[in-house]
Amino acid sequence: MSYRHFIVGFTALGIVTAGGVGTALADTAPADTALADTTARAAVTRTDPGPFPVDHVLSNKSLVRAAAALVEAAKREGDQRVTMVIMERSGVIREVVRTRKAGPQTYESAKRKAYTAVAFGRPTSELTDNATVNQIPGTLTLPGGVPVIYRGFPIAGIGVGGAPDGRIDERIANAVLNAIYHSGKRKGARPSTRS
Repeated sequence: MSYRHFIVGFTALGIVTAGGVGTALADTAPADTALADTTARAAVTRTDPGPFPVDHVLSNKSLVRAAAALVEAAKREGDQRVTMVIMERSGVIREVVRTRKAGPQTYESAKRKAYTAVAFGRPTSELTDNATVNQIPGTLTLPGGVPVIYRGFPIAGIGVGGAPDGRIDERIANAVLNAIYHSGKRKGARPSTRS
């Protein structure tokens, strides 16, 4: 076993352990944290069980479903070569998934769309004419970014970049959003991308 294998194994163990803690917190959350009809209980976990304000983040199960949904939606849209970035409200990137042969520019595009969606709580396609938003560093108002809304507040942003048309990026991002909302959804509830 080489030093590199040890580091990779240790890192993977840390990720799994951290994910287990987040999932356990979701299962032991008080009844008053029941999700609104627009999101699923399994899609969101608490990051701090203490008496301080709680940040809600996407569960590991939701991230796995998001990755699968990206691959499926990109294939359905004509084998698009895209990258998806999911960014938390804090600016931490939780997930990056690239389809085969996605170009190097797709990561930056997806990251900036995710940032814009979570920062403003609206799909990036709705912000294209906003001159103020366009001048803020790190934002990108091309279609392809959608926020994940929990209790009327954006907790994450999904950014997809790389398709030849931003509308394709946005359809793929919405497919990922629906997969996140359906990761534990009650029957009859409808996801929403609006706050």
